[in-house]
Amino acid sequence: MSSWLKKKSNALELYTIDVILGRRADTGAAVYGAFLQVMSYLFSGLAQLRFWLYRHRILHDQPLGCLVVVVGNLTVGGTGKTPVVEKFARALQERGRKVAILSRGYKSKAPPVWMKWWWALTHADEPPPRIVSDGKNVLLDSEQSGDEPYMLARNLPGVVVLVDKNRVKSGAYAIKRFACDTLVLDDGFQYLPLKGQLNLLLVDKTNPFGNGHLLPRGILREPIKHLRRASYVFLTKSNGERDHELEALIQKYNPGVDVIESAHRPKYLQRFGSDERQPLSFLKDRRVVAFCGIATPESFEKFLRDLGAKIVGRERYLDHYRYGKEDFAELSELARREDAACLITTEKDAVRIPEDQLWERPIYYLRLEIEILHGAADFDEAVSRICFPQVGSRPPVMG
Repeated sequence: MSSWLKKKSNALELYTIDVILGRRADTGAAVYGAFLQVMSYLFSGLAQLRFWLYRHRILHDQPLGCLVVVVGNLTVGGTGKTPVVEKFARALQERGRKVAILSRGYKSKAPPVWMKWWWALTHADEPPPRIVSDGKNVLLDSEQSGDEPYMLARNLPGVVVLVDKNRVKSGAYAIKRFACDTLVLDDGFQYLPLKGQLNLLLVDKTNPFGNGHLLPRGILREPIKHLRRASYVFLTKSNGERDHELEALIQKYNPGVDVIESAHRPKYLQRFGSDERQPLSFLKDRRVVAFCGIATPESFEKFLRDLGAKIVGRERYLDHYRYGKEDFAELSELARREDAACLITTEKDAVRIPEDQLWERPIYYLRLEIEILHGAADFDEAVSRICFPQVGSRPPVMG
C-alpha cells in the first residue's frame, strides 16, 4: 500500500471511530452515522442467524477430546485481553497442564499467494498452522504471527502458540504434534466451531459496551444479552470502586455468575533492544514523548502521567498500526524539538518496531501485568475447573 493510500485509509478509520464515539456533531457525521446504523442492523441479523444455526445444531461444533477454555469479549479492542490470557495460561502451566494458545493472528502477514498455490498442488491436506512458539523457541516475528501471539510466545516459555483462522485445525495439530491437553482460545468468544468448557468473558470497566450498538455503528460484536454465555465475567481496568449499575446488568443477563475484578498494573520500563530495565520511578518529572497504536491510548497516557512523567509530545496511531521509517523519523524529530529525555511506548507497540531501528534518544516500553482485585478465589476456581474438571459443571449457553 502506498504512503498516500495508507494515510487516507487511516484517516477514514479515525473519522469512523470519532463518529462511533460521538466526537463529531456535523451534518456529514450524522449522515455517516445513519449509514453505519443501517449496516449495524444487517450485521446484527447475520450474527443472530449464525448463533441460531449453531444452537439448533444445523451447524455443528467439532469436539477435540481435550479441555478448551475460551477468553474473549463482546466488543472489539481495548479490554486488555492479552495480559489476562498470559496470566491464565501461566496459571494452567504451573498446575501441570500442557497448554497451547490458539490465535487467529489478527493483522498478521499472510503467506504469499504462490506459496498457498504450491501447497495446494503438492499436498492433499490443508497447510498446518503457523507455529509461533513450539514451547521452547519463538519461531516467528510479530509481522508473521500478529502482535498478541508474538507477545504471548515471548512471555510464556513452555507454552505452545499457534496461529490459524481455523482453530479446530490448529487445536487438533496442538494435540497431535505437541501432546497438549489444554487449549486456550485467544479472542475466541465468537468462534463457535470449537466450544469451550469454560468461557471467560472480559469486560472493560471503563467502557463496558460502548454506545450499545453493534458493529459498525458501535463496538459490540454481539448483543449485550449474550453475557449469559459466560462461565465467568472478568472485569478489566478497574479502579477498585464498585459499579452497581454494571454489576446489576451482568446479573440481569447471567444471574449468579462469578465476577472477577482486575487492574492492569505497570511493573517496570524495559529499554528497547537492550536488557536494561528501569523502575517506574524513572519517569518522575522526566520529559517524554509518548506514542502508541492501541485501541485505548488514553489509558496508556494516564499511566505515564500518574507515574509522574511530563508528556511533552504524543502521537496516536491506529490499533495494530505497522510503523514505517517515516514514522520513526517524525517521532525522533518530535523528541528533539521538545527536548524529551526519551520516548515511551507500549509492549504491544514495541514488537512492531524493527530491532535494527536506530534512535537518537532511548526508547522504553511499559510492562503491564494483571492484578486480581476481587474474586481471587473465583480465578483459582476457574483454573481448578480446567485442571480438575467436575462432572455436571454448568455448560456455556449458546446465543
